[in-house]
This record gives sequence, structure tokens and C-alpha cells, in this order.
Amino acid sequence: MNFKKIDENQFYREITMRICGSLEIDKALFQCFLYIKNVMPADELIMTVYDSENQTLDVIATADFNGGSLRSEKIPIPANFRKLLEEPLKFPRVRISEDVYKDDIVGRVAETYRWAVSSIIVGRLIVEEKFVGSFIVRAEGKGKYKEEHGRLWSLINEPAAIALANSIRYFELVKLKEMLADDSKYFQNELRKGFTEDIVGAEFGLKEVMNQVLKVAPLSSPVLLIGETGTGKELIANAIHNFSPRNNGPLIKVNCGAIPETLIDSELFGHEKGAFTGAITQQRGRFERAHGGTIFLDEISELPLNAQVRLLRVLQEKEIERVGGNRPIKIDVRIISATNKDLKTLVEKKLFRDDLYYRLCVVPIKIPPLRERKTDIPALVEYFMRRKAKEIGLNFMPTLSPGTLEKLINYDWPGNVRELSNAIERAIIINGSKPLTYEDIIGVQLNEKTNDKADINSGLDNMTLKNIEIQYIKNALILSKGKVEGKNGAASILGINPSTLRSKMRKLKIPFGRSAKLQYK
Repeated sequence: MNFKKIDENQFYREITMRICGSLEIDKALFQCFLYIKNVMPADELIMTVYDSENQTLDVIATADFNGGSLRSEKIPIPANFRKLLEEPLKFPRVRISEDVYKDDIVGRVAETYRWAVSSIIVGRLIVEEKFVGSFIVRAEGKGKYKEEHGRLWSLINEPAAIALANSIRYFELVKLKEMLADDSKYFQNELRKGFTEDIVGAEFGLKEVMNQVLKVAPLSSPVLLIGETGTGKELIANAIHNFSPRNNGPLIKVNCGAIPETLIDSELFGHEKGAFTGAITQQRGRFERAHGGTIFLDEISELPLNAQVRLLRVLQEKEIERVGGNRPIKIDVRIISATNKDLKTLVEKKLFRDDLYYRLCVVPIKIPPLRERKTDIPALVEYFMRRKAKEIGLNFMPTLSPGTLEKLINYDWPGNVRELSNAIERAIIINGSKPLTYEDIIGVQLNEKTNDKADINSGLDNMTLKNIEIQYIKNALILSKGKVEGKNGAASILGINPSTLRSKMRKLKIPFGRSAKLQYK
């Protein structure tokens, strides 16, 4: 083909529009081919990427008369040619080869694809003075290209390099999306296998919450857990951390409402030796300890305003400064916070910073109260009975008396899951081996749905505090088979010091010791 005079500006414009017209490099390459075949000899276009780490030239896409195709062939590059490729000034940006098989680099591509003898023009693609790949046009036969063709090819090095870089980023995002989809399936399976015992209701009342957990876990965005006291916010924070890429790092938990205001800075950000009276050593704060992992800030609404300012800086700058220090310390921490209050109302009342609120509330997750997920109550009751029996050391599984479960489902549970857990533990300890009744679990409650004083008074018959305490301790002794201290002893079951328990037993005239053990077996 004789060289036709071509307007260089038009050539540049046409190629730029076509090669940058799609992020899918195979489609972009085919659009280029449809134009190029009409202005110069062309049987195929080839795009390659240079992999410096693996020392290969990777063919990622080709286009010919049949359309564009994605490729994945890796062509090894000899060491002596790698140096030439990596030094832009030592190798021409565009080169013409009359016989592809005599080209030391592209000849390896030709051998892989078993091309017929062909002429080629190779454009070296440079981004920020680094060789990133090649844009090649091939025509079958020798001596197909002239210098004028090479000059035209040199015009499109820059748009071709940009298209290649954009395409690589695009395919990385596609790959990441596919990985996240695979991860999601994996997390769903892990959820069923590993968390069904701890997060009861993951498939029912908490299904929407767990779907959100699986979506946000792979990210590093801050999460705000919103829910009443006892709904399981800490358990959800555990799940987010365990399902995240940070699960091998620490999960540091902070109850913002339990730390005195004077110590909050030192606890969160650490202090230097001598920073204040009593600071005899340097101490890392909770944020430093959470580096590479997650920090869970419970009761975030209780954080003092001055500490809120410093927390905002952590979110913005990703660094902390110890009390008494003057050196910023970079940290990599994912923040999960939780509240049982309406932070928006606190913001309106100037009790919580609005800028901090918007930083923390990137992904809000609302955890429903137990009264809104009553379908989970039967499973929760069974779970807590089994778990508490195991913790106490029972050799039998507690049961419910007839009609009890229906009443538990109809109860509103103002203390949510935590109230249910504690109520069942108390009932098992007090009731011993008898089936648990609704009254055993709930105890004496002033039911908002009734003002029947007779019912309340009848419930109080023979229930002096002294009698309740005696029965409580005796049931613990029955469970421990008369053992007062040690593992599975009555003191351990009741959560008090053995000497305190003995003192109380003497005061209440409850027999204990070797001679009394037979009474409790």
C-alpha cells in the first residue's frame, strides 16, 4: 500500500476519541482498528503491559477484522532488554520492524501467537517517565511500513498510554468487585457456621442488620451502631471486625461513659512520662493499641466536648498526639461507635459536635429492640438456657413449664436481650432443676398493662428480702453440690467472694461445710 497523505490532526483526534471512548480496552482497540485499517496497512492491533515485578510483557488485548479480544499471555523479557525497556531515553519511542521475527522483543509475541511473517510498528507507552507497555500495529508481509507511518504512530503515544492506564485501573476495580462478591458469599457461609450461636436471629429479626454488616465489613469507613441498651451493639461491632480484613489486628473496646473526664485524653491517646502527676512511665492510649485493627467506642454520646475535638482530628488526620507529647503519631484504625441516644438531638442542643457526628455516621446501622423481633425470642431463650447451664456446670438442660414461652414472647423486654439473658440466669440459679415458669424468669414486675394490686400483693406473699436471699444461696449450693469456693462453686455461681458468702451464710444461718454437703446433693 502506498502511503496516503493523512491530516495528522484528524488522525490524532480520531484515535484519541476511539481509544479513550471505552474503559474496556478490547472494545476501544477494535474501534481504533476499524479506523486504522483504512489509513495504513493493518491486520491486527496489540496492546501490552510491562510487568516489572515478574519481568514479563503481558498481552492484554488484541483487535482484528473479527473484533476485539481480551488476552492474558505473559512473554518473558531477557535481562539485557529489560534495562533498555526501563530506560526511556535508550530506546526509541516508536520503531518500525520489517520482519517481526527479527524483533528481539515483539518477536517473542509473534512466536506465541504463531503469526505469519509480518511488519510491525511498536509504540512504547511512557507514563511519568516509566515504560508501562506497548501499542503495536501489525500487517502481514515484509516492508509494509514507511517512516511516515511511524511518524503518525508517534502522535498517539500519549492517548494510548492514558487509555492503557485507565483500562488497568478499570480492570482492577472490576476484579475488586468480583472479589467482594466472592467475599460476600464466603461471609454468608461463615455467618451461618461461625456466628449463628453468638448472633441469634441473624437469619430472622437481625437479617437486615447482618446484611449491612457484611456490606460494610470489608471497608474502612466509620460505622455508627444505634440501638437501645441491651440490644447487642457490642456483638455487632465484633461481627464487623471479625468479617473485615482487619480481623487479625486488635479490637479495642472503650466505654466512653465509664472513663472520668479528667482521664479521657490519657486513656484514648496515651501520655508521655511526666505529663502529669502520677505519670511515672510513658503509656500508649487505646488508639495506638488499636493500630492495624478496630476501635469500638461505646456510649459515644458521653464523650466530653473537648475530647470530641481531638477525636475529630484523629478521623481527619489519622494521627494522635499523646498527652504531654509534641510528636504526631500516625495510626491506621477503623472506628466503630455506638449510642443509645439520639445524636441528632444532642447536636441540636450543642451537646455533640455536628462535624464529628457526620464523620462518625458515615454508615449508620440501627439495631432493633427485642420487642420488634419477637420471632427471635424462642431461639434466644433456648440459647441462653443452654449457655447458662454450661457456664454454671449443670448436668441437665433446663426446661420451661407449659405456656411460659408464649408469655415471654408477649412480654415487652425493656432491657432487651441483656435483660432476657440475666433473667434466665437468675431463674436457673433460683429454681434449681424444676421447669422454669414465667414468674421465675420475669420475677415480680409492675406490669404496665395491668393495675391489679391484688395480683401484685399475691406475688409478694412470703417474699421478704431475707427469704429470697436464703433461697438464692441454697439453690446455688445445690447447683455446686455444697461446694462454696473454686471452679463451679457457689461463690463463683453467685459472683461474690467466698469469704463474703460464708459470712452471709453464717448471718442467715445457712449450713455449709463438709457436714452440710449431703443436704445439697
